[in-house]
Amino acid sequence: MENQLYYGDNLKILRKHIWDESVNLIYLDPPFNSQASYNIFFKEKGGAAPEAQVTAFDDFWKWESPHTDIVFNKLITQPPKRLSDLMEAYLKFLGKSNLMAYITMMAIRLKELHRVLKPEGNLYLHCDPTASHYIKLLLDAIFGIENFRNEIIWKRSQPKAHISRRFSRAHDVLFWYSKSESSIFIPQYKPHDPEYIQKFYRFTEPDTGRRYRLGDLTNPNKNRPNLTYEFPPGSGVVRVWRWTKDKMQKAWKDGIIVVPKSGKVVQCKRYLDEMKGSPITDLWDDIEHLHGNHKETVGFPTQKPLSLLNRIIQATTKPEDVVLDPFCGCGTTIAAAEKLNRRWIGIDITHLAIAIIKNRLELGIHNPYEVIGLPNDLSGAKELASNKYEFEYWAVDLIGGYPKSDKKKKGADGGIDGYIKFVDDNPLKPKTMLVQVKSGHVGVDDIRSFARVIDRECAAMGVFVTLEKPTGPMVKEAAEFGIYKSKILGSEDQIAKLQILTIEDILKGVKVRLPSVQPIKPNDLNNNSRVGEKLAHIQYNQHVELFGKEV
Repeated sequence: MENQLYYGDNLKILRKHIWDESVNLIYLDPPFNSQASYNIFFKEKGGAAPEAQVTAFDDFWKWESPHTDIVFNKLITQPPKRLSDLMEAYLKFLGKSNLMAYITMMAIRLKELHRVLKPEGNLYLHCDPTASHYIKLLLDAIFGIENFRNEIIWKRSQPKAHISRRFSRAHDVLFWYSKSESSIFIPQYKPHDPEYIQKFYRFTEPDTGRRYRLGDLTNPNKNRPNLTYEFPPGSGVVRVWRWTKDKMQKAWKDGIIVVPKSGKVVQCKRYLDEMKGSPITDLWDDIEHLHGNHKETVGFPTQKPLSLLNRIIQATTKPEDVVLDPFCGCGTTIAAAEKLNRRWIGIDITHLAIAIIKNRLELGIHNPYEVIGLPNDLSGAKELASNKYEFEYWAVDLIGGYPKSDKKKKGADGGIDGYIKFVDDNPLKPKTMLVQVKSGHVGVDDIRSFARVIDRECAAMGVFVTLEKPTGPMVKEAAEFGIYKSKILGSEDQIAKLQILTIEDILKGVKVRLPSVQPIKPNDLNNNSRVGEKLAHIQYNQHVELFGKEV
C-alpha cells in the first residue's frame, strides 16, 4: 500500500476509502471543544454544517438541526446497543447543546475508526479536561471497557494560564484502547535518572569500571523442590533460590555472585549497562511541549512534538504497519511514521493543513505518497470553488506560495490572498510577489485594483490567479503595469511585474515566472528560522551556476 494523504471530511473518507480491519494504529488529536480560537466549521453546499473539523483556529461547536439530529438518530438506531443507550442518556443530561453536538460528531467517527482497526490494533485519543470524561465513556461503549489500556498523562513543560482563578493546567490526556486482547505492546524505556543511579547503582568493579547494584536471589515461593539446594557449596545453608543450581554455579564461576562478609544472603550483580533504562509509565513528563522557536515548529497552533508520536508508534506498531491519523493537522503523525518506516494514512478537511503537510514531507520524505481528494482538472477546481477559502488556499499552494496568515480574521484581506518569496540580487533579503485569487467573474477593474495593492505594499511583483479566462482588456492592463527588472537575469529575459495565470493553465504545468530557480517554501520562513537563510544561499549559488554571474 502506498502512503496516502486525503483531503476532505474524514467520516466520508473512512467510509469510502478505508477497508475493514486494515489499520494497525490510530492516533487522533481532534478538536477539544475548548471554545477557544483553534478550529471552526465551514458551511457545505446548502448551508448545512459538516460533521468534521476545519482547521482555521476557532473551536466552537453547535447543534444545528436537522443535520445533527440525523447523525444522532443514526447512532441511537444502530449497534452497538451500549453506544445507543449512552447517547440517549447524554441527550437527557445535556440536551441539544453545543457539547452534545461535539459528542455526536466524535461518536460517529469513533465507530468508523473501530471498524478499520485490525484485531491486534490500538487507538490513542488525545484530549484535555474539557470533554475527556464524556469521550472516555464513548470509547468504553465502542471499544469495550475490557479493552481500556491506559489513561496517559502528558505533562507539558508550559502550563496554561489563569493561575489567579485555579491551579494552572499543565497536562493533556491520551486514552489508549486496544481492539482486542491480542493487541501489540512493546515496552518503552527512558534513561535512568542520575540521582537514581547514584542511589541504587552504588558499586563499581575495579577491573572493568562497570557500575552495578545487588539483587536478591532468594525465591518467595517456598514450595519449589527443584530450586531448593545448598549454596554456597559447603556452607550448610539450604534455601529456595530463583535460579537452578547449574545456573547458580555458572554465575558463581563468572564472578556475578557476591557473598557478603556479614553473613547476609548471597546476592547477584545487576549491571547498569545491561539495563534498558527505566520503564515508561503512564505519566509522561519527559517530552517537552513545542515552543514557538522550536526547530520542529511549522506554525500550526496545536502541533504536537515528534517525540510524543515516536513513543506511541514504537510502543504499539512494528515496521511496515499502517498508522492512521484522521485529524492530521500539520502532519506530525505522518512525519513520525515515515521516519520509523511505517506506512501511513492522513486525513484533513482543510487545504491549509494539506499544504503544510506536503511541504513538510518534501523536506524529509523518501517513500512515494499519494494525495487524494484535491482537484486535478478544471471541473474539480470549479467544485472546490464553492468554498471560497479552501479554493484560495489550494490555488496559492498550487503556484508554490503560502497563504496570508490572518485570512480568516474579520475584515477585508487587503486584496492579498498569499505570498511567494524569491531571491534576486541579495540572497539574504528575499523579495515578495503578492498573490490574488479569484474564483468568480473577473474584469479589468480587478487588475487595476490589484496593481494598486502591489504598489501599496511595495511588493516586487504580483500574480493574479483566476478560474475564469482573462479578458483582452485585463491582459493589456497587466502588461501596461510594467516589467520587473532583475539584477540577475539579463534584460532580454523580461518578467511581467503583474502576471495573470488561469487555473486551467496551472493544472497543465504553466508556472509563475520568477528570477530565482525556485521559490522559498513557507516553512523555511517560520519563526526566524535559519533554514530560510540557508536556502537563500543555495538559490544564490544556483544563480551563479546557471547564469555565471557574481552579484
